[in-house]
Amino acid sequence: MAELTNNGEIDLLLGRMKSAAAPMRGILQELHARYAPVTEGKVADYIPELAKADPNWFGISIVTADGQVFEAGDCLQSFTIQSVSKPFIYGLALEDLGLEPVLARVGVEPTGEAFNSIVLDEVSNRPFNPMVNAGAIATSDLIAGKDFPERVTRMLDMFGRYCGRKVHIDNSVFMSERLTGHRNRAIAHLMLNFGIVSPRLDEALELYFQQCSVLVTAHDLAMMAATLANGGVHPVTGERAIPQQYVKYLLSIMHSCGMYDYAGEWAFRVGIPAKSGVGGGILAVVPGQLGIGIFSPPLDAKGNSVRGVRVCKELSEKFGLHCFESGFTGRSIRDQFTVQRSGRQG
Repeated sequence: MAELTNNGEIDLLLGRMKSAAAPMRGILQELHARYAPVTEGKVADYIPELAKADPNWFGISIVTADGQVFEAGDCLQSFTIQSVSKPFIYGLALEDLGLEPVLARVGVEPTGEAFNSIVLDEVSNRPFNPMVNAGAIATSDLIAGKDFPERVTRMLDMFGRYCGRKVHIDNSVFMSERLTGHRNRAIAHLMLNFGIVSPRLDEALELYFQQCSVLVTAHDLAMMAATLANGGVHPVTGERAIPQQYVKYLLSIMHSCGMYDYAGEWAFRVGIPAKSGVGGGILAVVPGQLGIGIFSPPLDAKGNSVRGVRVCKELSEKFGLHCFESGFTGRSIRDQFTVQRSGRQG
């Protein structure tokens, strides 16, 4: 174990930590300053409560797999997680039932259809994947619990393990989702017709509306992503959020289906497993290295944060983060945040 023996060594270490952290913080501040003036996109309004978001909100957070934090902008501004919740609920279903029973209900194929399409696989009658609304509702139906309150509690506890703190539901957004969720009800009834969801249909929908209404920040998203980057263990609390064997399935489905019907181009251009939500959040994972959380409410025509997509593209290109990158000649992102250690071994 490294041991510091005097105040001089402590000062030296703190100085090195500060200088090592400076490059990444500076990069994020530069990206924030460059993209904050962007006025493209539109705040989601099909759920009335979401339309109240300030289009100027913009936060960028990076958390490394060993818990270092680098941020710029509105990283502590709360917003509802929306569809960014979907891979994590999928992970909880895998934990409850195992892989094959979940695959029997929800597929893993990308689809060119809109995320809220009332469409199922013509052969299996399953939703195509857990990142579209049909798949997310079917996944919510699989969450275990002796009654509905226990299922909600288990869901919130799960998100708490990823965030490293207790999380809560925004009741105003939840009620807005519930009152305007007719299309999701139609999707659920279609799946009930084919036996994909259980007769406790109303509970599955309530759980789905509540999971989308969980309040998070860009900092929380980065912590959640860093937990996945760290093999399912929270990098600060050390608590396991998901069994390690399921992490690869979450990252795989995020990579192929996580960015609505921009998922293919995202995989091509950015190449980082990610999930977006209409609340303006984007969560991205560089396995073994770091998690990225971005919040900016204005959305493009695909439903993704305009500023968030641009920041992720630039980070991927600048540091060679694309999962199929080879022969990258620039400085790796690790060079921007690796802290030099000092002290004697003892």
